[in-house]
Amino acid sequence: MKRIALLTFALILGLNTFAQGRRDRMGNPVINREPTKEEIAKYEQKVEERKDEYIANFLTTLEADDFQKEIIKQYLNSYYDAKSELIRAKYEHNLDRKDAIKKLDESHFKDLEELISKNDMNKIKDLIKGDFNEKEVKKKKKKKRKKKKKDEG
Repeated sequence: MKRIALLTFALILGLNTFAQGRRDRMGNPVINREPTKEEIAKYEQKVEERKDEYIANFLTTLEADDFQKEIIKQYLNSYYDAKSELIRAKYEHNLDRKDAIKKLDESHFKDLEELISKNDMNKIKDLIKGDFNEKEVKKKKKKKRKKKKKDEG
């Protein structure tokens, strides 16, 4: 008799919790909805600003002159645009997408190899692989600003 009562109580408690639906940490119901065009545009604007900031931080690590940096910036922008198009494109298999991205990685910066130093080209390849540490660059910038303020004041 105790088992039946306990089982019934657990079943009622489980159904009650399930009936309440999904909730977030604060207990508010989670509603799945499509983002509006304004939200999509705002998100894309933020992504574009973040990409520009990321590229600008990367360019500070290079030894190239201003003209070369501008060319590298254009190449990086076109690379990220092409890569996002590949990611958004529909492929039958995930391997096809990976192959297309690999071909892009190998071929996109071929012309640039002649214009810049090997050291800078290696840094670009590291950036493509995801080995660029932006946090260190930001730390160095912050140290420079603090040192500059200290020297002025």
